[in-house]
Amino acid sequence: MSSVEKFITSIQEGYSFKGDSLILGTAIYEKEAQPNLLVKVPLNTINRHGLIAGATGTGKTKTVQVFAEALSEKSIPVLLMDIKGDLSGIAAAGTSNPKIDERHSKIGLPFIPKNFPVEFLTLSDEKGTRLRATVSEFGPILISKILELNDTQAGLIAVLFKYCDDNKLPLLDLKDLKKILQYAAAEGKQEIAKDYGAISPASIGTILRKVVELEQQGAEKFFGERSFEVEDLLRIDENGNGIISVLRLIDLQDRPKLFSTFMLSLLAEIYSTFPELGDKAEPKLVIVIDEAHLIFKEASKALLDQIETIIKLIRSKGVGIYFCTQNPTDVPQAVLSQLGLKIQHALRAFTAQDRKMIKLTSENYPISEFYKTDELLTSLGIGEAAISTLNEKGVPTPLAATLLCAPRSRMDILTSEELDRKVNSSFLYKKYNDVIDRESAYEILNKKIDSAKEFELKIPEETKYQYPQPTQRQTSTTRRTEKSTMDKVINSPLSKQVGRTLVREITRGLLGVLGVGGRR
Repeated sequence: MSSVEKFITSIQEGYSFKGDSLILGTAIYEKEAQPNLLVKVPLNTINRHGLIAGATGTGKTKTVQVFAEALSEKSIPVLLMDIKGDLSGIAAAGTSNPKIDERHSKIGLPFIPKNFPVEFLTLSDEKGTRLRATVSEFGPILISKILELNDTQAGLIAVLFKYCDDNKLPLLDLKDLKKILQYAAAEGKQEIAKDYGAISPASIGTILRKVVELEQQGAEKFFGERSFEVEDLLRIDENGNGIISVLRLIDLQDRPKLFSTFMLSLLAEIYSTFPELGDKAEPKLVIVIDEAHLIFKEASKALLDQIETIIKLIRSKGVGIYFCTQNPTDVPQAVLSQLGLKIQHALRAFTAQDRKMIKLTSENYPISEFYKTDELLTSLGIGEAAISTLNEKGVPTPLAATLLCAPRSRMDILTSEELDRKVNSSFLYKKYNDVIDRESAYEILNKKIDSAKEFELKIPEETKYQYPQPTQRQTSTTRRTEKSTMDKVINSPLSKQVGRTLVREITRGLLGVLGVGGRR
């Protein structure tokens, strides 16, 4: 048996699955595509997560497009994180050209242009349906991790969340969170300390500064109502195609903390909301994160640990997560080890450090008798990739250099007018884009403080004429030498201190019972 025949047999056996699968392309051997030697991914391993990596300009984005199209046709909804803004074309049908026809003749499959159902989402001012979540939905643990708080500061956040729960103070947006922090350090310090423990002003100040830092990255547009319901990511259109939700993040490239904040909250919400499925035949949702290094950039160890934990657990909810990045080393090793499908586009070796990195990357793939993996990774052309996935039993398939299918949707972006039409006709746009700013902790606490101040100002006026005042008939001598017992008591230092204490206690009591409106 020749080496080509051995290669063909290896690929046929390694990529032959009993169940349904996605076709990615055809295998390449000795730089020649082998028609109909199809490289596929079984549907029941899609929730084992994956990686799409490669240098700039090698075709990663088009691979994401092909992957999303194939999933949609299998009635699997997809969420794409579009950092560069070049994925909107999925909503429009592509066009054929000689290069595409030649590629598909080598693969052995026809090229049939098609548009796919797309929902455009946004966290900022980009066009699309607004995604929001409340501070309360994050909870004290997640908020503490995002703000990178120490144990003492995290404990303080937990106390304030408990105080807000007990006193019906909804924490909806960042101004609510800042207000409860300010209140705990000033007007409400004694009230909170009485039932929940002492409050450290220094810790409050540190937390406030970190909230402001997050706010400066644009997080105030993300926190609030109406909260996005993750079930809306699971829709199927009338033709049975899974809807592809494209989250437009073009203006968040320089705000990694906001990006990682959103991703962690989304994954946590999905994990807590979706039912347990175990090893289902096919996933309920696939999430593709473009420019994935932004999630891990500047992330604290606590945040990375949280992401790692969710990645390990979320596949049992029927969710697959795919990271798209330039270099596999952008993804932490603990996360990389959880990824079943690896699609590696070409890497470039310009320096000694690059060559070391390529050697390290090649060791992440199964040993192949048909390729020198490190050499393969530097010789792949545009639209070619080294692929290894898991078969239906969870065993890695042989490494296959692959000529990838071309996207059937438009490879270019939508025009501004096309994008407007898609967004404005969206069911979700009408559902989520009305701004809701109901009464919450900010408004309620301001009312409490104002009422307490008014009450304190009224007390001297109300008590001013409770006791007899000197009359004009009284002589100056009498005023100097004769003081009633009541006058002595009133004007004594002890009496003045008791009066001030009484005013403070009445005011604190008032702050504790005023204004408990709102709904969580």
